[in-house]
Amino acid sequence: MAEVQQQADSGKGGKKRSKKMGTNMDMTPMVDLAFLLLTFFMLTTTFSKPQTMEINMPVKPDKEEEQIALKASNAMTIVLGEDDKVFYYFGLGDPAENPEVIETDYSATGIRKVLISPKVKGNAKMTVMIKPMETSRYKNMVDILDELKITDTKKFALVEITDTDKQLVQTKLGQ
Repeated sequence: MAEVQQQADSGKGGKKRSKKMGTNMDMTPMVDLAFLLLTFFMLTTTFSKPQTMEINMPVKPDKEEEQIALKASNAMTIVLGEDDKVFYYFGLGDPAENPEVIETDYSATGIRKVLISPKVKGNAKMTVMIKPMETSRYKNMVDILDELKITDTKKFALVEITDTDKQLVQTKLGQ
């Protein structure tokens, strides 16, 4: 590890000089220890995994399959508007039903409160349809999917917005 080196006498007669001692420290064991610790901590740390939401996309059927019609009492429609606005109503959006369009936000007291309400959670057959407008942002879509995940909503679908939905939102904004 460490060794002390001694220098020889000058060899001349006369006065004896004190011996000068030099020190030399071997750093190899300390470097080995540093690399050993570095390797240990690199192998034992857990790296953060990216948090992603798994979405199963439907497959196109090879043959025509009969689809079950959705009842208006088992449907909730969420319309994503511009400027981070979100609207919802219960039903399929049929003008004959005259659904009440309600504006809310993405907070815990907004759409989340609606999704955990007994009207939605109490109905096991409830399907939430998400209809983004062309002017809504991608962030809005991610936010509503997060809210559905937080509230543990099992049945939801991404649906293209219809002219009827646009008219319902416009009448709500016009009030």
